[in-house]
Amino acid sequence: MLDKQQGVSQHDVRIHIDRQPFESPDPTTGAALYALGKLGAHRELFREVGGEYEDEPVPNDFHIIVNARPKVVTERFLSFAQIVALAFDNPPTGPNIMFTITYRNGPPQNPEGSLLEGQSVKIKDKMVFNVTPTDKS
Repeated sequence: MLDKQQGVSQHDVRIHIDRQPFESPDPTTGAALYALGKLGAHRELFREVGGEYEDEPVPNDFHIIVNARPKVVTERFLSFAQIVALAFDNPPTGPNIMFTITYRNGPPQNPEGSLLEGQSVKIKDKMVFNVTPTDKS
């Protein structure tokens, strides 16, 4: 199945929460996994990591920074339009207004870069976005 908003192909994967098997769409969100496992606020999920590395915590939501302001989101992917909406309560508009989005502290697949209109980006906790409006005139 293709998620049109994120542009990411989805399929179900088998996961285990407290040794109980579940089917979950991939990709998914931490919040969806916590709901699937019916975990309360006092419980925490971890993603198993191979080798001698520590297992990674699965956040219930993501704390990100957009234009130096903290934001909380539950989506695993954010679109260009969603990030602009997080950056401005009332975004500047007009035929000559464009936005530039840069990011850093992203996941290994996209640790830093820029985002173009129509694109989406995979996020992680503590990711930082800078959104700048410019006038083309």
